[in-house]
Amino acid sequence: QKSGGSSGAERSCAGLQLLPSRLIQYPLVPCKGRIAVTQEDLACLDAGHFLNDIIVDFYLKYLLLEGVGGPVAQRSHVFSSFFYKQLSRRRAAGESDAPSIPDRQTRHQRVKTWTRHLDVFSKDFLFVPVNQEAHWFLVVVCFPGLEDVRIEAFQGAAGGSERATRARNLRSQQPPQCTQQGCQRSSVTKRPCILVMDSLKLSYHDNVCRLIRDYLQVEWEVQRKTPRLFTADSMRSCSCRVPRQDNSSDCGLYLLQYAECFLRNPVVHFDLPLQLDDWFPQQRVRQKRQEIRSLILRLRRARLSEGNQNPTQSSDVNV
Repeated sequence: QKSGGSSGAERSCAGLQLLPSRLIQYPLVPCKGRIAVTQEDLACLDAGHFLNDIIVDFYLKYLLLEGVGGPVAQRSHVFSSFFYKQLSRRRAAGESDAPSIPDRQTRHQRVKTWTRHLDVFSKDFLFVPVNQEAHWFLVVVCFPGLEDVRIEAFQGAAGGSERATRARNLRSQQPPQCTQQGCQRSSVTKRPCILVMDSLKLSYHDNVCRLIRDYLQVEWEVQRKTPRLFTADSMRSCSCRVPRQDNSSDCGLYLLQYAECFLRNPVVHFDLPLQLDDWFPQQRVRQKRQEIRSLILRLRRARLSEGNQNPTQSSDVNV
């Protein structure tokens, strides 16, 4: 897609050369688990590039801590993209291969410290970014602490008649009926389940869901000290109908948009399979690269302003 003269991407790259390698560490306040975003990471936001794990992890953490906030974010936990990578990798040299140790126990050992100070079963939603064969998709574990299906009374942000009137007036842009903003039911179904949101639906999801159930089963035994089976029947999985990408490079952006939409307008009625085709327009995703780039540079300016540092100081590179 090259043409005569300097393209926007080329000008952008030229501007990046003036920036130090490390742009920010997020969150800006020193704490455990900060994510360092570099100039190279920022470059993957150029059109046609695949998002890397740093950008995916950064934006998911930002959404949870600042971007959305509110009660849904407080009831959610976001795993690093490295979580599933560790969970799914083959046994390494030195890992126990004793037949008496179930495979799920071996996999759990690799990630058990990640939730040492967190009870995942106290959360309503666990977000797991997955990358398989250079393709990103999102897995959302819903109500892992719930053992049975429940029917609960529901009233959305707007009450009965007001909500119905709004629905008629905005029918062309009505949110999916299973979501908080679109649901007009008086009661909703809540169930433990695994939602898969894939913008291409090319990946094999059954094995992903199996590994996550295995992880939850061992984690339950460790945290709750009681046995519980996580099976395909007790925790169903669902490949949701979601907005699809129309190119070969935006899967990471769709993953992030799925997560953002879920946090802003969560599913409240879990009558599987879920129909989320109209969750957001494609145009929303087309703006995402510039939106995330601007966010990173804005956070960088805020940090430099607070620290009264010169952007070209070497101390900014070697943190």
